[in-house]
Formats: sequence, C-alpha cells, structure tokens
Amino acid sequence: MAKVHVCNVLVLDNPSPFLNPFQFEITFECIEDLAEDLEWKIIYVGSAESEEYDQILDTVYVGPVPEGRHMFVFQADPPDPSRIPEADLVGVTVVLLTCSYRASEFIRVGYYINNSYQDPELQENPPKKPIFEKIQRSIMASNPRVTKFKINWDNNNETTATSMSAENSASSAFATTVSH
Repeated sequence: MAKVHVCNVLVLDNPSPFLNPFQFEITFECIEDLAEDLEWKIIYVGSAESEEYDQILDTVYVGPVPEGRHMFVFQADPPDPSRIPEADLVGVTVVLLTCSYRASEFIRVGYYINNSYQDPELQENPPKKPIFEKIQRSIMASNPRVTKFKINWDNNNETTATSMSAENSASSAFATTVSH
C-alpha cells in the first residue's frame, strides 16, 4: 500500500512565455511518518524521437515527511532550448512531474504541452530560427496522465513488482496527438 498519495497538482502561470519557469503547486498526503526524503523531479521531454533530449529541469528533496497533508510550490527554470532539436521547439511535447522514495519512483504525472507562436503571421510563416521570446507554452493542465508504480516502502530486501499501464507511459504519451 502506498504511503504517499498525491492529492492535487495545480499548474501555475499557465499559459506563459516559453522562457518562463515551470511552477506546480503540489498537495500530497502521507499516511505515516517517512524516515527519508521524497525526491521530486520536473522533466521536460525535448523530442519524441529520443530520450537524449529529455532535460531534468530541477530536483527537490522534501523530508523527512511527517504524517499528514502537505503542500509546496515546485518551480524550475525552463528547458535549455539549445538542447532541443529546432524542429521540436514548436508543437506538442510533454512535461513530467515524478516522485520517488528511496530511489524508487512511485508516481509520474505527465502533461501535454503545446508550444506555439501567438502571432498569426508567425503561425502561418514560422521563422527558420525559432524566436523564443515569441513562443507561448500552454500546459494542458486539465488532462494529466497519472501513472502509479508499486514500490517497497519499507527498508527490507523484499522486492516489489513495478506496475505500469502502457496507456499512461511517457513514451506512449507521444503516440496520442492533441488537437486544438
């Protein structure tokens, strides 16, 4: 049984310019005291073609965590555009919010992102070299993809199987297209 339940994630400052920080207000509940920290990460998927373009935007450790309900705002700098293929800068991608305990990921919340020009002229005739200051990031906050994993919460050698729905995996998130 999971000892941590994510109750709510609010996407703040959405939509926003591409170069603005990501901000998530996370509310979670612990059903008992945790002796060790929770490790939260924000990961930006730079390209559907390869994981090599994924960027860990930030990692924060929270804990030790007492039993009860907790809330914090997790803010991370935007991705480094120079590490994203130019063809993938505008269009649909994904941001992942993950949480691990004792190096085992137990939840992943994924959101589709649409990066687009707001100027109709730039939409019709996108520049060869992206103009980051004119790209808007819109996170599809109302439709997160939540994947939960079974982990060993106790400090013993018992192994626990990891379960993951293929429908909610990060790689298959790109198989679905988002229309506006």
